[in-house]
Amino acid sequence: MTFASLLTREIVFFGGKGGVGKTTLAAAFAIHSAEGGARTLLVSTDPAHSTGDILEAALGAEPRTVLEDLWALEIDPTVEADRYIADVKERIVQSTPPRLLDEVERQIDIARLTPGAEESALFERFARIIQNERDRYDRIVFDTAPLGHTLRLLALPEQMQTWMTALIGRRKKVSALGRMWRNVAGAAAGDIDDRDAVLEALEARRDRFALTREVLTDARRTAFAFVLIPERLPILETGKAVRALAKYGIPIGAILVNRVLPDDAEGAFLARRRQRERTYLTRIEETFDGYPVVHVPLLDADVVGVDALRRLAASLAVVT
Repeated sequence: MTFASLLTREIVFFGGKGGVGKTTLAAAFAIHSAEGGARTLLVSTDPAHSTGDILEAALGAEPRTVLEDLWALEIDPTVEADRYIADVKERIVQSTPPRLLDEVERQIDIARLTPGAEESALFERFARIIQNERDRYDRIVFDTAPLGHTLRLLALPEQMQTWMTALIGRRKKVSALGRMWRNVAGAAAGDIDDRDAVLEALEARRDRFALTREVLTDARRTAFAFVLIPERLPILETGKAVRALAKYGIPIGAILVNRVLPDDAEGAFLARRRQRERTYLTRIEETFDGYPVVHVPLLDADVVGVDALRRLAASLAVVT
């Protein structure tokens, strides 16, 4: 039972190409988890912010109660990037000579505009949620952005490990030179606190990223559920994404094939469409051999609101 297997994990990701229904399935799963008695947090990292629309709830950057044992929040990457830059500036002020401060802040503002700045800030919040909220909730469900964005996000711990180590090494050399200068200058150097706020922040970030990577690659605690529809491009994109996550050691928990025509759908048009669909379903089984593949039927109405999501979850809970 697919939902039952995912319910054995503390952290579950739902991802897929835009428009395949991953937000709907993530919300249905989160409701199923909460109504099974697990304190569940649903986190949307999708800039489209459709989670609140599907739940018919006003969500923000902090957890808000949706149902008993269910909380949800929506992360805005732009807001997170601005917040992160403000925090960096605050730390820099503590350790930068006044004569250099304007130039340092200007360089930080430039860095805010570079490619990857929002992904980095988003991952910082994402890592904090995993680190700080795991004791408060039994399960955290992530409704992620479309595949390309999500893959860049999940690849960050691997990519930034060497960079963070180099930054910390350089900062330690700067701090050591500063201490040598103060030892030589004596009283002329003034009364300066040896505490290096920037180094402390870098080391805390390195440790947070290391913990996040440990959690992400632990198949006992984490699973990634891919959502796709039986069409050519979603199959190709999902295949590439599965290989990418395997490269980074992130466990795949399920392949959810959404909007499959039900057996009782009638008419010549639907018969032709079903024939084409069978070809893609066969390709999905071959492409994702070794992973649990589940068919989610196409419904005759939009899935909006808690009651509709609850019915969808109940139907998926019995799929084997």
